[in-house]
Amino acid sequence: MRKIILGIGAAVLVTGLAPGRATAQQTTIRQDNTPYGTTAAEFLLMAPTARGAALGASFAALTTDVSAMYYNPAGLAQLARPGLVGSSMSYIADTRLSWVGFAIPFGGSRALGFQITTFGFSDQPVYTVDDPEGTTGEVYSVSETALGFTYAQQFSDRFAAGINAKYINDALGKTTGRAFALDFGTNFHALVGGRALRASFVIQHLGTTIQHTGNALDATVIRTPPSEVGNEAQEAQPARLQSKSWSLPVIFRVGLSYDVFTTAASRLTMLGEFTQPNNTDPGFNFAGEYNLGLGSSGFSVAGRVGYTSSPDNNLDPPGASQASYAGFDSNVTPGSDGLSAGGGLRWQRNPRGLGVGFDYAYRNLGLLGNANMITVSLSW
Repeated sequence: MRKIILGIGAAVLVTGLAPGRATAQQTTIRQDNTPYGTTAAEFLLMAPTARGAALGASFAALTTDVSAMYYNPAGLAQLARPGLVGSSMSYIADTRLSWVGFAIPFGGSRALGFQITTFGFSDQPVYTVDDPEGTTGEVYSVSETALGFTYAQQFSDRFAAGINAKYINDALGKTTGRAFALDFGTNFHALVGGRALRASFVIQHLGTTIQHTGNALDATVIRTPPSEVGNEAQEAQPARLQSKSWSLPVIFRVGLSYDVFTTAASRLTMLGEFTQPNNTDPGFNFAGEYNLGLGSSGFSVAGRVGYTSSPDNNLDPPGASQASYAGFDSNVTPGSDGLSAGGGLRWQRNPRGLGVGFDYAYRNLGLLGNANMITVSLSW
């Protein structure tokens, strides 16, 4: 009897360890807990200024101007003078992103700022099952808005921190959702070998969820089914559907920038940044910026290039010049998705006088085409 039991045990052990058995393969389950497509108000992730967009949005460690309110609120503490910045970007499917920011330093180590971001489109035809061509004349619009207030402070000659509070309004057709969020940022800056090194840690859009309400959710329902015996007609009752609550697109950024060389008239800076969103896989950005002063004219020029590696880069069709994905047809060069470039021109004759800047950025969006952004800035 003992030999029989030992024999059965050995057979079970050998069966369980045998490679390539169908039963073992069937129990293998690939798990991915990444919550793809589970956030709303994703316009909050779009770089709102041309300088940042040209650098692939890897700008958190370098920014010390008005745009720091978006990329890293801690950078606003190093703002030297009051400034006003406005940007506009023509995006895919006739949508547009616009951003305006105003900030003012005070107390020598503090700064306050206000920003407003808008994104959307208007007057698009309504398509339904009964009217697939949208010939009824009914239209709808999408208007997403974020209002932000920023406070930043320099705590030492090397460390600064900042916070940005935001109100978000998401109007989708006849429904509206609202949320509140906070951004936190830190900035460490020092000299290494006589060259500036900066590090940043930022978390953005940490806040409440969005739940949409509005007339589009109104409906009529029949509370009880018709009687099976008499089939009496039932009276319809008004009702309002309840939508799901959606999280905001929270993202964590860790960035570095280093001045490769600096002279009285020029500077070359290299940047890198790691990003971890809550709605997709992590990514990283690399970028470089070169600034050159044009003598005593007060003019300076800048050239910028960047690359953003993100999960959507994998949609590029290898070795194909024509792609069709999810209804988008576009000429795509493999590996081009994520490339960005741009430049800037600035005039400031007197260090304490009026300054005017103009920046441009180009971004390759792969299957979605290209995007162009223009930013105008003033300081005084």
